[in-house]
Amino acid sequence: MLIDKVQIQQVVVNLMRNAIEAMELSHRRELTISAAMNEDGTVVISIVDTGPGIAPEVAARLFQPFVTTKAQGMGVGLSICRSIVEAHNGKLWAEPNPDGGTVFRFTVPSIR
Repeated sequence: MLIDKVQIQQVVVNLMRNAIEAMELSHRRELTISAAMNEDGTVVISIVDTGPGIAPEVAARLFQPFVTTKAQGMGVGLSICRSIVEAHNGKLWAEPNPDGGTVFRFTVPSIR
């Protein structure tokens, strides 16, 4: 992959921190991070948690600046993450975890 390692590290750290905070009150706390190569030549990184998940009314606005579910949150972390990923010609999205919680995935192109 041809990436800015520091920027992508910031994306991963922010998504991990969000997942850990989301699971704070959950009985089951599992955080899974994985990377895989897609057939289209992109690498997909997944951060999966077993927290409470994201309410549908928030999910639609999740990556907009100043949208937060945290009492002390500023609501800029996910917006910045999306900007970084898109600057790398990738995509960032969230989806429900079938086992409960949330899955954040992002792609970055690979060099073949």
